[in-house]
Amino acid sequence: MQSQEVQRVLVVPGEVIAEGDYKISTPNYVVRVDRKYVATIVGLAQIDSESREISVIPLEGCYIPQPEDIVIGYVVDTGLTSWELDIRAPFTATLYAVDFLGRPINPAREDLNKYLTPGDTVLARVEAFDRNRGPIVTTKGKGLGKVVRGTIVEISPVKVARVIGRRGSMYQILTNETGCEVTVARNGRILINCPSRELEEVLVMAILKIEREAHIPGLTDRVKEFIIREKVKRGLIGGETKAD
Repeated sequence: MQSQEVQRVLVVPGEVIAEGDYKISTPNYVVRVDRKYVATIVGLAQIDSESREISVIPLEGCYIPQPEDIVIGYVVDTGLTSWELDIRAPFTATLYAVDFLGRPINPAREDLNKYLTPGDTVLARVEAFDRNRGPIVTTKGKGLGKVVRGTIVEISPVKVARVIGRRGSMYQILTNETGCEVTVARNGRILINCPSRELEEVLVMAILKIEREAHIPGLTDRVKEFIIREKVKRGLIGGETKAD
């Protein structure tokens, strides 16, 4: 239970949210000008006077790549030395074959469609991006590469932070209460692997609930109660479990 109410107000780009000394939790959506904190998007500004944190929950927006972002992309084209991936950004991303395969290739002798073809799903990390050309992604790193199993759920990219929650609180509820493996990509695609079809359905419903109600306070507790009710309804846990 929170000891202090968190203030939330609707803001537009250029609007001053607060003055003084605060920590910015969402640097893409809030900037500091002298001692003033200014919104850069339309959203709900959240001011926590106890922790001295300011954040803005976006109401709408597209995905803008940032270096080190984990993304889920769909292969849309195969070139001689690279693939083009749809990562829900204004630009397609480039994945170089030498990076994906971990070795040099001879484009005259190797057909990259042998490894990835249009329609394949790839979990990758944004390596570089500037607004003069599309982003470059890499599959170097633990767990990255071609996705061979699981279900993809798509939400608005600006709601990703709510699926994760403060200090990972929402993410922990989703995984602990369903037993599913969940990979939340910054571009609003979420990869889930669940022990059963019933648990997958519950998890998908919970994620979509988060997207719909991202702007409403008390969401974490409501999502936990929702998951428990749905599990009881499906006979996945005993009916004596309290969900409300």
